[in-house]
Parts: sequence; C-alpha cells; structure tokens
Amino acid sequence: MESNIRLQKYIASCTGFSRRKAEEFIDSGRIKINGKKVNTQGIKIDPTKDIVEFDGKKITTSEEKIYVILNKPAGYLSTKSDTHDRETVMDLIPYKNVYPVGRLDKETSGLLILTNDGDLAFKVTHPKFEHEKEYVVHLRYPLSTEDKEKLEKGIIIEGSKTAPCKIDNIQNEKGYTSCHVIIHEGKKRQIRIMFEDVRNIVVYLKRIRIGKLLLGTLPKGAYKIITKETAQKALKM
Repeated sequence: MESNIRLQKYIASCTGFSRRKAEEFIDSGRIKINGKKVNTQGIKIDPTKDIVEFDGKKITTSEEKIYVILNKPAGYLSTKSDTHDRETVMDLIPYKNVYPVGRLDKETSGLLILTNDGDLAFKVTHPKFEHEKEYVVHLRYPLSTEDKEKLEKGIIIEGSKTAPCKIDNIQNEKGYTSCHVIIHEGKKRQIRIMFEDVRNIVVYLKRIRIGKLLLGTLPKGAYKIITKETAQKALKM
C-alpha cells in the first residue's frame, strides 16, 4: 500500500465499505487518527505510522491478520453475505475482510470468531483438533439421567455417530431445564438435533467457550479484537 493515502480510500480498503460511505463516517465523527477525532475530507495518512480508528477500534489493511470475537445475538446469520438480504454478523462489525469461523445457526447466540487467518480458521473448525465448544442450553422439558447418558455416548446424525460429549450443571428452573453441553464437533444444528433425539426441545442456546477462549462479559452484539498470540494460546496452536 502506498505510503501516503487519502483517509477515505484507506478506510474503504480496510473495511470493504465504499469511499462514499467512508466519507460519511468521517463527517459523522466516527473516525480518529492517532487518537484525535477528524471530520475533514481529503486528509492523507501514512498507514505505516498513523493509527486510524473506526468507532474506537483500530482498522488495518487486508494484508494484516485480524482476530475478532463477537457475542452474536439471535436472529443474525453466521455468514459473509446473504442472497435474501437478511441480517448477518458482518452487519455488527466494521471489518469486511474477515469471515466467520464455523457457524452458529440463526437463533443461536454467543461466541463467534471472525478472522482472515485461514490457518487458524482451519484448525478451529476441523474435528481432528478437538477444540471443546461449550454451550448454555435451556430445554423445554426435564432431562432424565437415561437421556443424558445416551447423548453423552453419542447419537447418529446423518449416518454418522457424534463423538462423546459432556452434559453438566443440570438445573430445573421455573418453566425450563438448564444445562451446559460440551462438544468437540460442529455438525449443523448438532445440539438441537441431539435433544430432539430424546424428545426434548432446545428453547435457548448460547456458546460461551471455544477451547480456552471465553465469551466472558462481552455484551450482546458487541465485539472485540484479540491478538494472534491470544488466539493461538487459547486454541493451543
């Protein structure tokens, strides 16, 4: 990338938004250069020296690796784009050169990783690396010991048996049963199908952990940037 570049061009190249949209961001005061808010068009920056922030978050060129964790709300698709123009997780972040790692179905919330690091994405999603994924689950009906043991041993989904899982923290709440489920795979709608197999219904599903990477107290719909080192350490890479 050239050493001196117009601010709106740089924003567009980093985020995937158009230059006209980038100019709107500048006009509305959503852009900072080296910690100072700017609202003037035509400014030039040096990407090797200047730090540009969009909504308080540093933006980078597509050549740089970015690691985003998002608390996905229910109702958003875990996809880069949608042909029916439905809301996707990309609508919640300013970075357009990343993509979701794995998926949470539309009505599932919680921890989602987005990155442009293909190697990390492969190692997170491939079953052979056996990264634990932990979910909070609310069920419509109580979970019997027999059903719990059956699910933990594995069931058949689309012709193959699921790997053993762990179900704990079972509590009978008012109107539903809550538990934590830990799996090592990521079959489509796996947890929902597992409980359907024992004639139960998932009414709430939220992922709270991948490996040692925790959702923590990140608010619903919010995101944060983590370093490559943090991601690798949490995922034992």
